[in-house]
Amino acid sequence: MTAFLILAALLALLLLGIPVAFALGGLGLALFMIQDFNLIMVPQSLYSSIDNFVLLAIPLFLLMSNILLKCGAGQQLFAAAQSWVGHWPGGLGVATIISCGLFAAISGSSVATAATIGTIAVPEMTARGDPKKFVLGLLAAGGTLGILIPPSIVMIVYGVITEESIIDLFIAGIGPGIFLVLLFSAYSIVYARYKGDFENVERASWPARVKATLAAFPTMFIAVVIILGIYLGIFTPTEAAGVGLFLAIVITLVFRTMTLQRLKDACMDSMRTTVTILLIIAGAKIFAKAITLYQIPVSVSNLVTASFSEPWSFTLAICVVLLFMGLFLEALGMLLIMMPVLYPSLLAMGIDPIWFGIVFVIMVECALITPPVGLNLFIMQAVGKSTLGEVSRGVIPFIVMMLTTVFVLYFWPGLAMDLVRIL
Repeated sequence: MTAFLILAALLALLLLGIPVAFALGGLGLALFMIQDFNLIMVPQSLYSSIDNFVLLAIPLFLLMSNILLKCGAGQQLFAAAQSWVGHWPGGLGVATIISCGLFAAISGSSVATAATIGTIAVPEMTARGDPKKFVLGLLAAGGTLGILIPPSIVMIVYGVITEESIIDLFIAGIGPGIFLVLLFSAYSIVYARYKGDFENVERASWPARVKATLAAFPTMFIAVVIILGIYLGIFTPTEAAGVGLFLAIVITLVFRTMTLQRLKDACMDSMRTTVTILLIIAGAKIFAKAITLYQIPVSVSNLVTASFSEPWSFTLAICVVLLFMGLFLEALGMLLIMMPVLYPSLLAMGIDPIWFGIVFVIMVECALITPPVGLNLFIMQAVGKSTLGEVSRGVIPFIVMMLTTVFVLYFWPGLAMDLVRIL
């Protein structure tokens, strides 16, 4: 009963429009005061929540991606992908998804991926004749790859909360990330062939392809260095973020795309996003400490173990809950509210936390494109100058594909875990 009342109070605060960080932190503080727990634990929780070397990767990755964004990396990636596949039926859609995947590998952010690639792809695809509903849905879904394809900020936070290996989470995200890229690309081709009314584009010449690819090579080089450096054990995810930022600064200075104003804008955008994320983490830490003192995680774990005798039923129930929560919460809010409660249950059910982390991230991806608060929906509404309803209708097939990927992951865990075992 206590757990239900706390959850109801949290949902009420969120529905009143109180920011997630303050709803979590405020409710956590109230729970401390109700039971007269020692309030010195509140500042201790605040400090310990951000006193973590791993979290330094968040501002570094954000600053790196914002520098590349301001200096035209998104346009270069899209132009390179378009030069190779743009003449296919649905080729611009494929180029868009490939660009999202490549940009995801350097940004770790869904919002940055959707906004950057969307600004370029929406006018290109609509001018070619692709229906706007399809274009906006494709880009909203493609942007979510930013939190699945490593490096992923959400995975970093998941690793911090659960104390699981962030490197293993990154590796586990590769297979499902590529699977979704292929699934989205195949849908784009089929849609264009049977439903689209697009103009054919001439095949790019080899010199044009080489020129476009060379222009995008420095950005792709950064992604390769980060990914290989992490997986080969050369540096940690935090060190990889520092290396990526250094390379981004050097490359933009060498190619003279960096200006003082662009650097200032990138720093300000990164600072705002970093502060938002860290505030949410701090608020969630207070809330998690409070519910732990109330023994709610243990109670929920015992209830789950008693209610669900099989991992499949537990996973299905969690996916349904996450879909519902995705209607009201954004990605980090879902992660920071759910995982402190769920993690003991995972261990009790014998579910691999790394595998479950990938399932959780895909369900969070669904939350990013489900109304009424799917963040990517608002991004594409603004970029495409469209209505929320039009974007929402466009993402329906992609939500189905994401849920299909979760289904595949359950029956084929190796899609995520084989690389982890090999590496």
